[in-house]
Amino acid sequence: MYVLGINAVFHDSAAALVADGEIVAAAEEERFSRVKHGKSPVPFSTWELPERAAAWCLEEAGLEPAELDAVAYSYDPELALQPDGDVRAGQPPWEALRTLFVWEAPGFLQTALPGLPKERVRYVPHHLAHAASAFLCTGWQRSSVMVLDGRGERGSYLAGSWRDGRFNILATQELPHSLGLWYEDLTAHLGFRRSSDEYKVMALASYGDPSFLPDFRRLVRTTGDGGFLVEPIDWSAFAPGLDSGGEDWSKEHAALAASVQRRLEEVLIELAEWLHERTGDCGLCLAGGVALNCVANSRLADEGPFTDIWVQPASGDAGTALGSALWVAHALGDAMAPMRTAALGRGWSDEELGTWLEQAGVPRELPDDLPAAVADVLADDGVVAWFQGRSEYGPRALGHRSLLANPARATNLERLNDIKGREQFRPVAPMVLAERAAEIFQGPLPSPYMLFTHRVRDGWSERIPAVVHVDGTARIQTVGRDEEPLVAAMLEAFEQRTGLPVVVNTSLNTAGRPMVDDPRDALECFGSAPVDALAIGPYLVRRPAA
Repeated sequence: MYVLGINAVFHDSAAALVADGEIVAAAEEERFSRVKHGKSPVPFSTWELPERAAAWCLEEAGLEPAELDAVAYSYDPELALQPDGDVRAGQPPWEALRTLFVWEAPGFLQTALPGLPKERVRYVPHHLAHAASAFLCTGWQRSSVMVLDGRGERGSYLAGSWRDGRFNILATQELPHSLGLWYEDLTAHLGFRRSSDEYKVMALASYGDPSFLPDFRRLVRTTGDGGFLVEPIDWSAFAPGLDSGGEDWSKEHAALAASVQRRLEEVLIELAEWLHERTGDCGLCLAGGVALNCVANSRLADEGPFTDIWVQPASGDAGTALGSALWVAHALGDAMAPMRTAALGRGWSDEELGTWLEQAGVPRELPDDLPAAVADVLADDGVVAWFQGRSEYGPRALGHRSLLANPARATNLERLNDIKGREQFRPVAPMVLAERAAEIFQGPLPSPYMLFTHRVRDGWSERIPAVVHVDGTARIQTVGRDEEPLVAAMLEAFEQRTGLPVVVNTSLNTAGRPMVDDPRDALECFGSAPVDALAIGPYLVRRPAA
């Protein structure tokens, strides 16, 4: 059974292919188009499809569109505002345009994928697609599920229970009440880009005291029935709005970010407690854009009622392409295999990479031991662009499209933020072998997808200052030897040279650009940024001395 999943309605447009219950390929359109998030999250962009991502997924499996058993589209127009002008409170008049484009999606898809019969397109409710991207990827026979984001068709939240092949919805929350949109509103107020820069607010929150928390406990509250209310908020009453870029923030702005972040964490715990009382499950699956808030995830793991928490690494809307494909495949009778890796995107053979370098006229080395050669550069305080294997699905660089550096130099945080063109209050992350993580970091382990924050244990902050955030935490990636043997070898080689089992890992891109995906992107990034070396496949490219 071949099912192609499509996300195209809001932003982070993506495609994913499931074959006989196995995830074959998944990629975001931004990695092909080089437009961040694929497109703007506005109703008149809904007709735009992830055409290149979908074509690649089919190519990866050697399929023609006519061979697909179904195409799953992660939005159900039956549940949305209709094109007849049924405009609800808080919804703009052009909302119906979005729904109109969704109704026409089968025709758009047939045009984009010639040979596809329109009747094979199936609509999957947006939050169900998010939920399926979590519970169908864990391999668990039972779990509780929470989906929180800005919005779906008419709602912003779903809680449910997965039991032996059946999913039951236990609670939902209708618009205009939305924790995701609430956080987005703050993002825009602080001068950042809505539906894009919420992680910057999360980072800024660590610099402030939650002095406005009593106000937000009154304005944002759970209702005791599995839902919540978000009252209208005058953000200027707390701190003046900032211009685009958010660079001129003050203690007042940091306090506002800290207060909203803290209240978000509290509400998630209250919602989880309500859900746990009804399911009694040990495990909780999370998806939706709010699930990318790793600070909230960690507090939920630490103080919430669930023993185990699994977060979909592509929790944003891109993940609904995968979730919708999994759900339809499940409905058609396929048994789902667990999601074993987030490395589901494009990859190139060593021969293909060598041809790219030769055509670009780039001098390169072919070291006998690439991890050792990279460790030498890092130990000498060089920055390395690391391009290996298939690219990651989701917003985190997980050792396939990464920038690596030495964590012992505190100045490397500023250096990497300068290279990437980022705000200086933003942290970078550490990667560490899974078996070494517990001696350095305290928090949910293992953490292979960088979706939790961890306390840095006593004695280590001074040794790895570049990866320690202002609040004493780090958003770690644990590396398994079986899953990532090349990264594991590099980490071991680096420790042999420095005594440190940790390396800085941040995404291989510059400000406003999607993560590097193909060899051309890697060469352009390496050529335009002050990076010392590029490890691409088996090759090492060094920057010529000035």
